[in-house]
Amino acid sequence: MRLTLDIWRQKGGADAGHFETYPVEANEHMSFLEMLDVLNQDLIAQDKEPVAFDSDCREGICGTCGFVVNGVPHGPANNTTICQTHMRHFKDGERLRLEPWRALAFPVLRDLVVDRTAFDRIIQAGGYVSVRTGSAVDANAILVPKSDADRAMTAAACIGCGACVAACPNAAATLFTGAKVTQLGLLPQGQPERIDRALNMVAQMAVEGFGHCTTIGECEAVCPAKIKLEVIARMNGDFIRAVFRKREPEAVGGAG
Repeated sequence: MRLTLDIWRQKGGADAGHFETYPVEANEHMSFLEMLDVLNQDLIAQDKEPVAFDSDCREGICGTCGFVVNGVPHGPANNTTICQTHMRHFKDGERLRLEPWRALAFPVLRDLVVDRTAFDRIIQAGGYVSVRTGSAVDANAILVPKSDADRAMTAAACIGCGACVAACPNAAATLFTGAKVTQLGLLPQGQPERIDRALNMVAQMAVEGFGHCTTIGECEAVCPAKIKLEVIARMNGDFIRAVFRKREPEAVGGAG
């Protein structure tokens, strides 16, 4: 199959970017990144600069890859990473437009590669759990309701790819942050720091320059891990509790 690719090329964050057009021949059984490998081999053979893009496991579990295809993060396949999107989802002769995540908090490093270390700093703001976890313990040592365990595991499935931010008209990171708050907030080990964790992580989102969530739901639609909007509601609930707890001592002192 023959495709025409309009790819965003940008040497660095300080440089002006632009789209360049490339023809490429691919096999329908290739993954999208394998198709880009073929393109880069052709470019190198022509003594041209290959297209820079992120990739690692190529199994849809690491969250490293990610860019926008025809306006959709990770391409047309629902809840799938770009490395797990195969060329059979496209038609012979189709024209595809490839561009990086567009968000102030995700500056472009080169071509389709963006800096997503803002996510790392949000996680760091949440801190560690003070409960000593140690090595594996007996399954019945700390009782966790199955419904809570299932919801915590679902939230923990977030791979931090950034598709939620790219899909959001406001470039909000609330689905990602909500998942990271929820995965610990539902478990006994996460309770001591639960309220402060939500407060600190939400504050870090603002510092990083992410937009505000208006619950449009585009993030859930493109999330490869199928994280649900309910994690945002849970994070907001913990954040509100944190705000009121911080105000309680002031209220008591004022009454005195």
